[in-house]
Amino acid sequence: MTDSSPQARERIVAAAADMIRRRGLNATSIRETAKHAAAPLGSTYHYFPGGKQQLTTEAVRYAGDVVARRLREDLGAGPVAGLRALLALWRDILVGADFHAGCTVLAVAVEEPPEAEIPPALTAAAEVFDQWEELLASSLRAHGADRDHAAQVATLVVASVEGAVAMCRAKRSTAPLDRVTRQLEAVVAGAIAPASPTAP
Repeated sequence: MTDSSPQARERIVAAAADMIRRRGLNATSIRETAKHAAAPLGSTYHYFPGGKQQLTTEAVRYAGDVVARRLREDLGAGPVAGLRALLALWRDILVGADFHAGCTVLAVAVEEPPEAEIPPALTAAAEVFDQWEELLASSLRAHGADRDHAAQVATLVVASVEGAVAMCRAKRSTAPLDRVTRQLEAVVAGAIAPASPTAP
């Protein structure tokens, strides 16, 4: 039995992303994903003939797109506003899940792939991190930061936020994210502030 409705495929991908961010990659199975999506098991194999590897890759891209959309919406008001929106998104995710859910992309990135060669899901995770960094760096450049500094700050933001999310889950507290927020806002604001004139 399969569900061929237009929403079925996306519902399965979203369910996989949610399970991975809660349980991790290795603990997420096709069968449990179908159950979590309230979809017939046959639909999962119909839409994802490549099995778990294909589904995981698409789940990573789906999770990455959720964050990227939020960044695009808010970076129009400047990099500080975009940063605040990104941090607010992660705060909502953590608190809404009572700290039982983190980042799908990070979960896939840190679990050791069983294959000898790099699996597509890990490649997708790297591409998502690149996408987030470039969105932030582009906004920083548009507001006066030079290219190298913009790239460094963008990497710092993504790495700091991902680390803070993991710490928040372990501590069952938003305190790490709150501390990182204050520091990153200062770093981003400093990156786009005009340089002070040199004293004669």
